[in-house]
Amino acid sequence: MRYVTVFILSLIFWLLLTFRLSVPNLIVGSVASLICSLIFTRYFITSVYKLVQPKRYFWFLVYLVVFTWECIKANFDVAYRVLHPAMPIKPGIVKVKTSLKSELARMLLANSITMTPGTISVDIIDDYLFVHWIYVRSDDPEVYTSIITGKFEKYIKNIIE
Repeated sequence: MRYVTVFILSLIFWLLLTFRLSVPNLIVGSVASLICSLIFTRYFITSVYKLVQPKRYFWFLVYLVVFTWECIKANFDVAYRVLHPAMPIKPGIVKVKTSLKSELARMLLANSITMTPGTISVDIIDDYLFVHWIYVRSDDPEVYTSIITGKFEKYIKNIIE
């Protein structure tokens, strides 16, 4: 069942990318989707029933809005730091504890942090993410954990877990 789900999702993604419903495009898309499903299904979520739960799609849309807003705020923050004459930066690598259990959820959190300007996820070890931050605002782990992951983690938990 997982192979079929990955195949269908890959084919839908292919059709959305190419935006053509011709026979050659369907053949190439089917072959590419088959190859993707054979290679990547073992990394896909184990319980496919999660894909048919509408509340996950709702939380994904909410997450997209929150992520977009956080990226806009981070862009302005980084632009301010770059354009300011004194260049107020205080870079450092912080160790952030996450409550996410699945590898997919941790990966989504790490990628969300990396795509937000001013932060880069360096490594994931067990329940910890190591994040390079352009301006470390606090030395307290609970404070910087809530600043970095607090906005994303609860939505990712509703989507994935």
